[in-house]
Amino acid sequence: MRALDVLDAGPEHAEAIVDIIHRSFSVRPDLDPPSTALDETVESVSEVLATAGGLLVERRGVPMGALLFDESRPGKLGLRRVSVDPEIQARGVASAMVGVAEDTAEERGKDGIWLHVREELPDTVRFWTRRKYHPVGQEGPLLVLGKTLWLAREVPTPDAMQHLAARVAELVRPGDLLVLSGDLGAGKTTFTQGLGDALHVRGPVTSPTFVLARTHPSLVDGPALVHVDAYRLGSAAEVDDLDLDTASDEAVTVVEWGEGMAEQLNDSWLSVSIEVRGARPIDPLGTEHDGDHPDEAEPRVVTIKPHGPRWVDVPLRSTLLG
Repeated sequence: MRALDVLDAGPEHAEAIVDIIHRSFSVRPDLDPPSTALDETVESVSEVLATAGGLLVERRGVPMGALLFDESRPGKLGLRRVSVDPEIQARGVASAMVGVAEDTAEERGKDGIWLHVREELPDTVRFWTRRKYHPVGQEGPLLVLGKTLWLAREVPTPDAMQHLAARVAELVRPGDLLVLSGDLGAGKTTFTQGLGDALHVRGPVTSPTFVLARTHPSLVDGPALVHVDAYRLGSAAEVDDLDLDTASDEAVTVVEWGEGMAEQLNDSWLSVSIEVRGARPIDPLGTEHDGDHPDEAEPRVVTIKPHGPRWVDVPLRSTLLG
């Protein structure tokens, strides 16, 4: 398949989009109740394109796929009538549209995306679940799928890092897992300190390097903070040996250096990756592998990605970027 052009569609594209919708949905299995996609007209699609918009995929000027946007749910962008020319399915057209749709949701300041899928179409359900869309509800014969968008922001100082962590604390609840990654001295412990302060747990929160895991009880009848350092752990099995499951349901668990090992602790987690802008010296012995006072002259870029059904419908971007 040669390069595809994904266009922001307007009313002038309505005729081409209706044709793709009709051809795509006409080859699908009979459903009960039947889909209403074949009822779409140039007029109905033009109205949607004039308000919410949509996408049209072309190759060499020939329409290949299309979808319509839905702005009816606050903070989210809906996808409707996701259609691909039946003669060229499974060639990346749908994936290209989804990628651009997610970019569009980000540009419009949305927290996430939702769409309807028929449970009777397992291949369609698998397509979306492979792209990290999770079931969030049922509306008649329609399964509602959702996905929360990830974000990245620059953090110029340790104080700003703790402030960002305090905003994250507004979103977490007992049972949540945060997996932190980043170079030596990037500021993972600084982030955890900000989270602990905002959760009002007993401190001080310091790197638990030599005890591996430390529990900080709440001072305000909130969740405890379980702070784990996986720097010297070599495998996911060694994380299991810490027996964190006994406390994780009632606490917020933060695992530094946990990428690739700690995700097994929960079906949902936030990955927090901290990247230092610019070169920095690294202690080759790792004796102070994540200092509590990172160099204030070097800004960080913090990337926060939600994983799993827990984070669907959470206003991550609007809370942390607002």
